[in-house]
Amino acid sequence: MSSDAGRTPRQLVQQTNVSASISWASTTLLSLTALVWAVTGHRWLSYSQYWWSTTIFTSIAILYIIVIHIPIILRNQGHAHHSLHTPIVESILKHSPVALAVISPSGKFIEVNESSSQLLGYERDELVGRSFLPLIASDNRQDYFQRFQKDLLTYPQDASINVIHRTGYRFGINIITAPLTVRGESIGAIVFSHDISDHNRNIERIRYMAYYDDMTGLPNRRLFMMQFTERLTSKSERDNRIAIIYLDLDRFKLINASFGREFGDMLLMQVAERLTRNLTDQDVAARMDGDEFAIMYGDAGGELELLGKVKELLISLEEPFELQGFPLHVTASIGIAWNKLKNDDASLLMKKAEMALAKVKESGKNNCLLYSDTWENSSLERLKLQHDLKQALSKGEFVLHYQPQYNLCNGNMVGVEALIRWQHPERGLVPPNQFIPLAEESGMIVQIGDWVLQEACRQNKAWQDEGLTSIPVSVNLSIRQFLQQNLTDKVSQILKDTGLQAKYLDLEITESMTMDIERASRCLLELTSLGVNISMDDFGTGYSSFNYLKSLPIGRLKIDRSFVRDIEQEAGDAAIVAAIISMGHNLNLQVIAEGVENEAQMQFLKKHHCDEIQGYFWSPPVRGQQIAEMLQGVWKH
Repeated sequence: MSSDAGRTPRQLVQQTNVSASISWASTTLLSLTALVWAVTGHRWLSYSQYWWSTTIFTSIAILYIIVIHIPIILRNQGHAHHSLHTPIVESILKHSPVALAVISPSGKFIEVNESSSQLLGYERDELVGRSFLPLIASDNRQDYFQRFQKDLLTYPQDASINVIHRTGYRFGINIITAPLTVRGESIGAIVFSHDISDHNRNIERIRYMAYYDDMTGLPNRRLFMMQFTERLTSKSERDNRIAIIYLDLDRFKLINASFGREFGDMLLMQVAERLTRNLTDQDVAARMDGDEFAIMYGDAGGELELLGKVKELLISLEEPFELQGFPLHVTASIGIAWNKLKNDDASLLMKKAEMALAKVKESGKNNCLLYSDTWENSSLERLKLQHDLKQALSKGEFVLHYQPQYNLCNGNMVGVEALIRWQHPERGLVPPNQFIPLAEESGMIVQIGDWVLQEACRQNKAWQDEGLTSIPVSVNLSIRQFLQQNLTDKVSQILKDTGLQAKYLDLEITESMTMDIERASRCLLELTSLGVNISMDDFGTGYSSFNYLKSLPIGRLKIDRSFVRDIEQEAGDAAIVAAIISMGHNLNLQVIAEGVENEAQMQFLKKHHCDEIQGYFWSPPVRGQQIAEMLQGVWKH
């Protein structure tokens, strides 16, 4: 039997209207879902993004049914009492995933669905008949109620408010409201709500990520420059001496490469803590990029006061960092600039601080330097030099000089160290301290280092082919060379190409290269398996200890020139040199002192049984032909 039997034509029309409304809503929802897919450019959204996008469109569709169609149905059915409890409304209230409520003109809940109850933490019966005003987390509830009566009952609204959950905590919701009328009479408003506390937290998170460094919690470059600019342009701060320092950790890339990024990240967090330890409310510290930090001193004072602050900062960084039980010694280089001129802006002062930092790096690191206006021309010269450096290798402008190494007992030459020089066509002989830092910055240091290794081996074989005494040639390895996976293969190929026996090649590494003791030991064992010798250069200035030396296949220690230089005046340096010689011999290592420049230094080293010396007292670095003459015994120094 047909379900339409016994119904009047009017009832059938009403049923048709209802069915049409539901059919329209279903079609609309499908279309709107497709629209969300199209609008987002066929991208998969996160669940929350997709949910809220479809919720808005779903709300519009439901609003259409309730606001447009339900009043029509109610009017046609003659519901003068404005009952909302029709099967259609009850179905929408029950099954809608959106928190939905109907509020009377007086501000009381007429109806709520299960989603609304869950959102607010109340049962339906606890909300129906209750005013919504106490649930609003605001001191201006009455103002909001007046706005509700004036606007929300008349026009559709979209707003965000904070409400109070039954348990007492506050959270944000987004509401979409539409007036609900029957026969021209307002019966309230229908309200769709959505918890946006996660959304707000995401916004705050995005805002935080835009202006703060996630690892250290310090302001990032963007926020720092904004605050720096604001401070410089502030009338109240205009007369203060505002200074900026730009700090870079020395050898941080080596730490990362040796121990891994996690180890490096732990170091950066501890550095950030030390940098902020003694700052005032007027100062701002920031992580600019990688291992680079900046500090703005809001009231820098005089030059001596400023330099004193920075020196204290350097001293604080020299204290060992404890990382996973491993004591790590770190140094830093700092460039300083301040607002001497009224028209100095943040970007200009930052460039000056960076230029000062570059000067420190060139001059040996682990220091600080205040920017000088006289550097403008030298900065341009630096750029020109960097440009010329890129072509120097292909043009054959590099040459090697060799500094002899002598046995202290018999005075015989027992080796030479290969030292690169740049024969510039216009500038003449450019010393290494001017172009090696540029080569490291540009990445050319590996190519240049490979050339030095090849040329030194070729020259040594040439001396031997002339019938001269066979001696080893020492070649310095750069950090980047040492970290190459194919270093052993390169050395092996160069020895093969030049015909030089491996025992006549001595590779010099620095202490900093041995921080990752396992990797360093593995690499050095591969090299010594070829037959080459390994020396530890600049010993006493870096990270190594004698315990580590026991596990490394090293045959010789080179005492750093900074200790040798002052052994006559500094009792501490003299004691260090004597201790290195003694302990080196206890480990069956040869010991050579570099930087020997006078008779007194030589006699001290001889007294303490240093094996070999190298320095200007016996010979400066000279060309290959002069080394040949020395080996023949015809060259006089």
